[in-house]
Amino acid sequence: MRITRAPGLRVATVVGMLSLLGAAPAWAQTTAATVTVTGGALSITVAADAGNLGTQANTVSGTVISGSLGQVQVNDARSAAAGSGWIASVISTAFTPLTGATIGAAAVGYTVGTITKVGTATYTANDPTHLEGVIAAVTATGITGDNSATWTPTLNVAVAGGKAAGVYSGTITSSVV
Repeated sequence: MRITRAPGLRVATVVGMLSLLGAAPAWAQTTAATVTVTGGALSITVAADAGNLGTQANTVSGTVISGSLGQVQVNDARSAAAGSGWIASVISTAFTPLTGATIGAAAVGYTVGTITKVGTATYTANDPTHLEGVIAAVTATGITGDNSATWTPTLNVAVAGGKAAGVYSGTITSSVV
């Protein structure tokens, strides 16, 4: 005796089993979930110590000693409204020796150099020629979303002729608003 099975029965059985596997059990429930992303911060990072910016011999007419301050980076994760901006500013103390006359902040300049950009904004290097008071170094305008800018500025210290030999130390403070 020979038993013959109908091919249509096999297909119906497989389709029925697949339907059972795809259906949610009667006891399943769902849970809604959300996440919240808040605006981040506007921050500036600078090198802790630039070290010796350079050495020059004293001259009658004076000289300029220039050197790198190290990398400066502004990160803007505020999710600011389109068209927003920020200003990175610098100020210098006088450069003072152990004894004797100082080199005032009016004789200290700041050259931004190349700005490496991430995000959408227009960046302007202001290259202040003196650092008396808080002076804008880099301005970002037309911001859309998060952005960052990185540069490695050069500090230019004008040393008047006849300055006493010695090590002159100063502090450069960077800020962003």
